[in-house]
Amino acid sequence: MHRTDFVLPPGHIAGVDEAGRGPLAGPVVAAAVILDPARMVSGLRDSKQLTAARREALFEEITGCALAWATGRAEVEEIDRINILQATLLAMRRAVAGLQTVPDHALVDGNQCPLLDCPVQAVVKGDRRVAAISAASILAKVTRDREMIELDRRYPGYGLAQHKGYPSRSHIEALERLGVTPLHRRSYAPVRRIIERDCR
Repeated sequence: MHRTDFVLPPGHIAGVDEAGRGPLAGPVVAAAVILDPARMVSGLRDSKQLTAARREALFEEITGCALAWATGRAEVEEIDRINILQATLLAMRRAVAGLQTVPDHALVDGNQCPLLDCPVQAVVKGDRRVAAISAASILAKVTRDREMIELDRRYPGYGLAQHKGYPSRSHIEALERLGVTPLHRRSYAPVRRIIERDCR
C-alpha cells in the first residue's frame, strides 16, 4: 500500500524508476509512467516486493491502462565510461523523453534527479509512496529481466536467467571459470579483478 504522506503536484505526473544499478552485467533500464486517474491499476508496489508472475501481470495492466509509458536504457559501455549513477540518470532522461504525453512534473525514486525539460523531484522510497513510481519500477524490472533471460541463451553458462546479472556466488564462479563477456561491466571491481588476472 502507498503511504498518504506525499501530496502529488497537479497535472500529468510521470513516475520514474530504474532497474539494474547493482548487477555486474547488462544495461541499466529506466521507465517512466503517467497513470490514468480514470483507469487506476490496483496492487502497485515496489517491484522487489512482488513475485515475478505478479510483476508480469501488472506489466500488462500498466501498459494497457496508463496514459503514457516508455522505457530508456544505458548500455554497458556507457556505464563503464560515465559511471553507474550518471548512466542511470541518462536512462531516466531517455525514458521520460520517450513519453508520448509530455509530463507537467516528474517524480523520481531515490535522492538524485536527472535533468529534464519539466520540473522534477526526487522521492526517497518513492516506489512505496507514489503509485506512478511503483508502476515505473515494475516496467523497468520486467523489461530488464526479460532481456537478461534472452541474453542467457546467447551467453550460456553464466546463469543470467536466474540472477539477472547480479553478483551472486554462482555468477562470480562462472566469471572465474568462463571469463568476461561483452555484457559485463568492466568498471565493476569483481569483473575488473578477473580481467586483470587473465592479463597476467
